[in-house]
Amino acid sequence: MFGTYWMKQSGIDPNDGGPFVRPLVVTLIVSFITAWVLAGAAYISLQFYGGSFFWNTVLTAVILWAGFTAARFVTHDQFDRRPAGLTILNCAHELVTLVVMAIIIGVWPA
Repeated sequence: MFGTYWMKQSGIDPNDGGPFVRPLVVTLIVSFITAWVLAGAAYISLQFYGGSFFWNTVLTAVILWAGFTAARFVTHDQFDRRPAGLTILNCAHELVTLVVMAIIIGVWPA
């Protein structure tokens, strides 16, 4: 949906035809690692706070996103002088990814 905007802001030429297999494989592996860490953090959150595993998982995802993912994107993008729109797009993408992971993890019993 935002692919064209992302490519323009990132300086990627869509006609370049570069190989995207490696980034996709790396993304898949890293996403599983992220989901595993999120599941563990959500379980720890449940043990600490109690309540609903589902809501603990969603809240944990948002807190981890804000404290680590978004904060790192903003910091690095400031030093790399990337456009604010690209930072916002990447942060939003990561938030959606983590919340979807949280929903999937959260529906399974702890």
